[in-house]
Amino acid sequence: MDPLVLKKLNQARNDRKACVLVTNLDDGRDRLVLEGHLVEGELGAAITKALLTGKSSAVQIGETEFFLNAHLPPPRIVVIGAVHITQAMAPIAKMAGYDLEVIDPRTAFATPERFEGTNIHAEWPDEVLKEHPLDAYCALAAVTHDPKIDDFPIAQALRHNCFYVGALGSRKTHAKRVERLLADGITQDQIDRIKAPIGLDIGAASPQEIAVAVMAETIEAFRKRGLNSI
Repeated sequence: MDPLVLKKLNQARNDRKACVLVTNLDDGRDRLVLEGHLVEGELGAAITKALLTGKSSAVQIGETEFFLNAHLPPPRIVVIGAVHITQAMAPIAKMAGYDLEVIDPRTAFATPERFEGTNIHAEWPDEVLKEHPLDAYCALAAVTHDPKIDDFPIAQALRHNCFYVGALGSRKTHAKRVERLLADGITQDQIDRIKAPIGLDIGAASPQEIAVAVMAETIEAFRKRGLNSI
């Protein structure tokens, strides 16, 4: 591999940027295509598919064969609120291959005993997200029902273009949330990305069922996320 290409690949990994290493199998030349960089035609479509699925494969474009090596940052789910829904989400996320962490300043809820094997922060979201900022490969689920805890990370998720932003609460609760977000400088277009009520509409009632609905909606958002390279 060209040392310059390798350097760019390592930088993309460090920056949690998705990319595809495109190798021409006829002459051995390779180049790195970052997500968002436009590549037209059949090759562009194949690169987009690799970015969406995260799967590497060989493709035939005309008379030339390419190998597309997809490099995607591991998707990260940040849940605001150490509640029963979150307890049920944690093992589902792990089985589905998603890193999940919990943030909740309420130390009575955010305990290792309630979330064994899960990365948990018994701190305020602004403190945690300062050290571990959100990005486009993060999903944010706010489930505390407390605007003092939920509002800041929701706004941050929208500003950092997280692939999924969901918030628990009734339509009335969400309407008040929208007013606060608008006052904080969040645009209506950004606010329209919030999934509220949170989770796919499967008629979920129990915390366990809501957890399934939220995880399903998160996975759907990740696999169907928009890519500028289309």
